[in-house]
Amino acid sequence: MSKPSEINNDNIGFVPRPPVVCVMGHIDHGKSTLLDYIRKTNIVDAEAGGITQHISAYEVVHTDKEKQTRTITFLDTPGHAAFTAMRSRGARVADIAILVVSAEDGVKPQTIEALKCIIDTKTPYIVAITKIDKPGADIERTKNSMVEHEIYVEGYGGSIPCVPISAKSGEGVAELLDMVFLVADMEDLKGDPERLAEGAVIETKLDEKKGIGATIIIKNGTLIRGQAVVCGTALSPVRMMENFLGKQINEATFSSPVRIIGWNEVPPVGGIVRSYSSKKEAEKAVETARLKQAEQKNVSHTEDAKDLAIIPIVLKADVFGSIEAIEHELLKLGNERLRIKIVHSGIGDINESDIKAAGGSTNSLVIGFSVKIDNKVKTLIERNATPVHTFSIIYKLVEFIEGLITERTPKVETEEIIGKAKIMKVFSKLKDKQIIGGKVLEGIIKIGADVKIYRREVQIGTGEIRELQKMKEKTSEVQKDTEFGAMIQSQIEIAPGDRVEAFTIVKK
Repeated sequence: MSKPSEINNDNIGFVPRPPVVCVMGHIDHGKSTLLDYIRKTNIVDAEAGGITQHISAYEVVHTDKEKQTRTITFLDTPGHAAFTAMRSRGARVADIAILVVSAEDGVKPQTIEALKCIIDTKTPYIVAITKIDKPGADIERTKNSMVEHEIYVEGYGGSIPCVPISAKSGEGVAELLDMVFLVADMEDLKGDPERLAEGAVIETKLDEKKGIGATIIIKNGTLIRGQAVVCGTALSPVRMMENFLGKQINEATFSSPVRIIGWNEVPPVGGIVRSYSSKKEAEKAVETARLKQAEQKNVSHTEDAKDLAIIPIVLKADVFGSIEAIEHELLKLGNERLRIKIVHSGIGDINESDIKAAGGSTNSLVIGFSVKIDNKVKTLIERNATPVHTFSIIYKLVEFIEGLITERTPKVETEEIIGKAKIMKVFSKLKDKQIIGGKVLEGIIKIGADVKIYRREVQIGTGEIRELQKMKEKTSEVQKDTEFGAMIQSQIEIAPGDRVEAFTIVKK
């Protein structure tokens, strides 16, 4: 997807617009605490497990060094590994990224992952070294940790701005916001308030009373009540428009996060939104999008190997962004013998159609994230014996599916060589039973083992060791460098100089 900020920016007469800033980094490195301090509210307590699990957008006002009051729109992106897709989407929408790195922990796996999102989208960024008030904080060690991971901040071989902060006390936060404006000025961010609005969807949600709502960041133009917006094949008249505080508004312009309620279908998260003066014009745009979609569906796609086992999953979540993130994680969990297949997904509580979509099979399962099970379908669940599981923390969901994959992956029988021996002498042969003398070259030879018989390095047949002797006494196995006598049952006539390989069948 092209960055919304790059859409139709070829006109002149633009005016400066507020920056859209994405806060990214490793879990527990202080992203939410930083935003809490900036906007003087708390969102951590509202999230299960203390982890931010949905993208949110907030407008804040800051007075810079020149006493000029300016606005910043912040996107708060999740830091947990499961939200790669969400973080990537946030970086695409943002003009500037703030990469938070804890002064206690330094660079962590999701720090690197977040940085990759930033670099891939060519988004300018600032490093905020957080938790400088903690006893274990070491700013110099943290900067060295960044150098080790090729994050070169100012004074350490690079030009990336770096601001040490304490989100709890507020130390350094004003300097960080000043740095945001400095980078924004260098990027020369502009928009045209006279044109129709364009932007991107960052979140969707189904409200049982109001219908489908989508949070949009406007990147250019002005959106006015009475217009219509389109995202792919999704359309909504702009009748109910809210700002980030949930207040009804009649008009919004660039860099503003707004929520539009009344879509005919769920718009794709990350999709580009365009506004139209009338619903009729919007409907024409939707029809064009549907024709393109139909052409794409006609393209044939090869299916995975038919002998591959599948776990069909019906996935329900509270918001579309969660579905996107969960799908991203689950589809990585398959292996060469089993894969996860999302047969149906949607937002809202688990209902009758979801159970039916599972097909009444115990092999299928219904997964809910931050949703409830409709009381009306509990009888249907019991009748169909459909496994239904709900979760409020995403990594618990992923751990559950990982366990299920381990349990359900089909076992494959493999031959495991346990020993090799050389045939020294053949004493007798009666039908398919042959008494031989030999010496163990590698591993062990034991009663009951199947053997492959080789002559001049070519396999000529197979057999089974029925009896085994060592020093003329019966034994169950013989070790390396030991001479032995054995009865081998085989249709192949064994000769001195042949070699046998003993093996067992193991299921893995």
